[in-house]
Amino acid sequence: MSKLHDYKDLIREMADLLDQSSLSEIEVEEDDFRIRVAREITAPTITQVAVPGQGPAAQTVPVAPAPGPAASETAPAATDPAQHPGVITAPMVGTAYAAPSPDAEPFIKVGDSVKEGDTILIIEAMKVMNQIAATKSGTVKEIHFQDGQPVEYGEPLCIVE
Repeated sequence: MSKLHDYKDLIREMADLLDQSSLSEIEVEEDDFRIRVAREITAPTITQVAVPGQGPAAQTVPVAPAPGPAASETAPAATDPAQHPGVITAPMVGTAYAAPSPDAEPFIKVGDSVKEGDTILIIEAMKVMNQIAATKSGTVKEIHFQDGQPVEYGEPLCIVE
């Protein structure tokens, strides 16, 4: 009976974590024991929402948009970064950090050159800091994550061309 009580406490803690973040699910697995807590998300993901004053829309536009009609032709690519051939996506759920410490320079900025294997950010998942490497070489054209904000598995992090 006490084990059931422990499971209920764990589920409550996991549900509280969901409420305190924008994560859609949390899963804990150990040996033959597994608990998954999830919620249905009806709103668009954070990369699709422009929050006034926080500037994510400024991070998702191309560095040097072409003037005139050519700019409207590139608009669909800017609205759906997941379809871009140079997209690097989050390999896990967690909190994204742009720099190794709060007072350090970010790993990448728009316009930087990166090589495959270079660290582009850190994702904290379950109190573990995971260095995320570039999966391709090129120039950083767009950044789609915000420092200290949650990211979901498969969410576009940046565009490298």
